[in-house]
Amino acid sequence: MELLGHYNYWVFAILLMVGFYASMAKSNFIKKLIGLTIFQAAVFLLYISMSKIDGGTAPIIQAGAEDAVYSNPLPQVLILTAIVVGISTTALGLGIIVRIKEEYGSIEEHEVQEIDRS
Repeated sequence: MELLGHYNYWVFAILLMVGFYASMAKSNFIKKLIGLTIFQAAVFLLYISMSKIDGGTAPIIQAGAEDAVYSNPLPQVLILTAIVVGISTTALGLGIIVRIKEEYGSIEEHEVQEIDRS
């Protein structure tokens, strides 16, 4: 039961492998970008899962709570920053893909490489 109790780590591993497969095996640039986004979401899930403390409370010091267990807010702050950077990176990637489509007429990697070789 202990192994199944950490289902969030199993979801992390599955999302990580799906994102890695999509970004490496697919030749369509949109699918590659979606794979990178899934990969990134898996990393977010890992950081959030590691920061969870059973019985942890918000780090607000109160009178009479000397033995309280506090959760560290730093991982959540880092993930919020990473989400903003991830959205910006995805938007930039989509913009580059649009420009590739205008220039080459395709978003398939092998077709773009074939045009570049000739």
